[in-house]
Amino acid sequence: MKKSISILSLVVLFFLSCKKSDTVTSPTENKQTETTATSGDPLPSWNDGALKKDIIAYVEKVTKEGSPDFIPVEDRIATFDNDGTLWAEKPYVQELFAFYRVKKMVEANPALAQKQPFKAVVEKDKAFFEKGGDKALIELVAATHTGMTEDEFEASTKEFFAGAQYPGKNVPLKQIRYQPQLELLNYLRANGFKTFIVTGGTIELVRAISADFYGIPKDQVVGTSFKYKFDDAKNAVLREPALDHFNDKEGKPVGIQLHIGQRPVFACGNEGGAGDLAMLRYSSGSKYPSFQLIVNHNDSIREYNYQEKDNLSLNTAAKYKYHVISMKDDWKKIFPDK
Repeated sequence: MKKSISILSLVVLFFLSCKKSDTVTSPTENKQTETTATSGDPLPSWNDGALKKDIIAYVEKVTKEGSPDFIPVEDRIATFDNDGTLWAEKPYVQELFAFYRVKKMVEANPALAQKQPFKAVVEKDKAFFEKGGDKALIELVAATHTGMTEDEFEASTKEFFAGAQYPGKNVPLKQIRYQPQLELLNYLRANGFKTFIVTGGTIELVRAISADFYGIPKDQVVGTSFKYKFDDAKNAVLREPALDHFNDKEGKPVGIQLHIGQRPVFACGNEGGAGDLAMLRYSSGSKYPSFQLIVNHNDSIREYNYQEKDNLSLNTAAKYKYHVISMKDDWKKIFPDK
């Protein structure tokens, strides 16, 4: 649900299990064990360098009582984008789940295969998605993510995440998380920060895995949401196929205000579609010292190498002096072993 999306490649990946052409090292290739923040080195998967030192120096100065830069615990809010920031986004897990739902729904009701957008997915009709763009994607997500109770949706997500393999890497979805970011989340929490996911993906899908994947509870997830209604006969809340809030770009500060009610002092996103710039800009307006991070996907060997055509995110980072994570240079390790 974030940045411009290549639906055709995802359809092919999902239905034909084609491998990506990018050169990517297997996440299990590096046998270093998954490590949480420790007093010795809170960020062991980060290379020693200026960025790592800046992160640690920031945390130390804003958590030291008596320091002029001290931030009270209740104001230590950290927000992270998800796709491309906490886990890989080529392809988007949101779309893989949508295609999974199409398959399940058509199996249960074959007549759906003749209705759009199901028909376009089943027949791999690239023209439908190329012509429809983001509107077609939202239509697909709405058709596959709504019309059921929250309990039914949660059961579907659990089944999906239990068996899904990430195309091109052929690993469970838990292994496409970024190990350095897991350590950063742990480090911030160990120092009194409350960590939130602020994603362009749907809030319900990310809530399904936020605690298990990131140690972030459901109520600390902000995302794209559909409209809801209460069904008295079923005594349940139902999701309707109509967007309530699109949590991307300028929608992210709005989502933060709606769900959190205060500016983050620490915000992290990624370049690739300029979807996180508004969140970082909002964070920089805090009355407290703040810290902004942008993940640069520049490692074609261990992950991917892609950039925005106009280079807006990196140019904006340079303009406002945001910190940029070079995957290639700043991270010793990209993915966890399990």
